[in-house]
Amino acid sequence: MTDTILEIQGAVTARLKNDGTVTGLVGARVYDNVPLGAPRPYISFGPSDAVSDDADCIDADEITLQIDCWSEESGFVEVRRIADAVRRALKDELAINSNALVLFEHRQTRVFRDSDATISHAAVTFTAVVERAA
Repeated sequence: MTDTILEIQGAVTARLKNDGTVTGLVGARVYDNVPLGAPRPYISFGPSDAVSDDADCIDADEITLQIDCWSEESGFVEVRRIADAVRRALKDELAINSNALVLFEHRQTRVFRDSDATISHAAVTFTAVVERAA
């Protein structure tokens, strides 16, 4: 049995790395674990969680997944463009193999200055419901 969050993260990574708009903005810089000294802009995975969403004869997880967009460009323009590209890239149905994706939708985008005032950060949050394979 494949972990539902790992399977969703793999599908999201593949989609983002194969989307022309996303790669036009960040190249192939989509990370689970950001390499030390990685140049910005880039996309990384933030916090995620899975809550059991079981029903009669159905084992499911409701997943919250945060995708972080990072930029050093002055202002919010670049980071907002990246966040919008992420949202658009993930609008169409994702394909997963081991479990069944019931729902995947954008929940919220927050844009703010990181603790270092020169870094802009967008946190793009998605919700998924995945029925776990037996």
